[in-house]
Amino acid sequence: MAANMKAVKLRIKSVETTMQTTKAMQLVAASKLRKAKEKADASKPYLKTLKDTLTDIAHGNLDFGSPYTKPGNNEKWLYIVIAGDRGMAGGYNSNLFKFMESETKGRDITVLPIGKKSVEYFKHHNVPIYTEAYAEVARVGINDCFELGRLICKAYRNEEFGHIFLCYTNFISMLSQVPEASSMLPLSDFIETDGTREYKRPRDLILYEPDSETVFNEIVPEYLAGLLYSGINVSVASELAARRTAMEAATDNAEELIEKLNLYYNRARQAGITQEITEIVAGAEEL
Repeated sequence: MAANMKAVKLRIKSVETTMQTTKAMQLVAASKLRKAKEKADASKPYLKTLKDTLTDIAHGNLDFGSPYTKPGNNEKWLYIVIAGDRGMAGGYNSNLFKFMESETKGRDITVLPIGKKSVEYFKHHNVPIYTEAYAEVARVGINDCFELGRLICKAYRNEEFGHIFLCYTNFISMLSQVPEASSMLPLSDFIETDGTREYKRPRDLILYEPDSETVFNEIVPEYLAGLLYSGINVSVASELAARRTAMEAATDNAEELIEKLNLYYNRARQAGITQEITEIVAGAEEL
């Protein structure tokens, strides 16, 4: 009985230590989440301005034609997959990879992983990797996004890939983060009017130097960099929200387990005391 009670006591201490860790991780994730959401929201106006500019150029010139708006001849797909650097975030990474499996089924794909978990997953599944230069999402900044934008534009112009997609986890709310895949190239889906703006051809009121197509092609890498930067910020916010939720659940479970172990310990202790009293009384009666 004494040995059993000692094991329970050690178990309680172990769970308390784990609970302190999960509580600390929950607080850290909650603290970082606010800043991540602010960064994600701050990138939206820049992205919207670039998109509006591309749309105006494309719809305002009769002789417009850009290689980035033409369907690719290559049937290969490049997926830029943004995952996390660490675990302990509930289903954040696993849900993204399950979504990728269903999204890419039957396609000839190459991935450009961003995040350590993304690199590990695709290496383990023997999926061709375009580059590992951006393996740690925490170190990918705006300058890296501009490099990536130019890199994928060059790959598309050289017809290395016919489709380029961005796969990330969209932040819906604190309790909901949904994996999504959006097309980056070709740009035909992005420059179509959505009905909120009117375009009338011909529309040559704006003059571009040297010409509208050159300006459009120079803006495209900047626009893709904005998409990447926004996707990374949203993914980081999603990961932090998922980690906060997971650690909160782990902390609650630890508290519940400690209560059960304390109850069991107290019952075992009371049973031991009762047994000792019974033995003393029985011994006294014998005397």
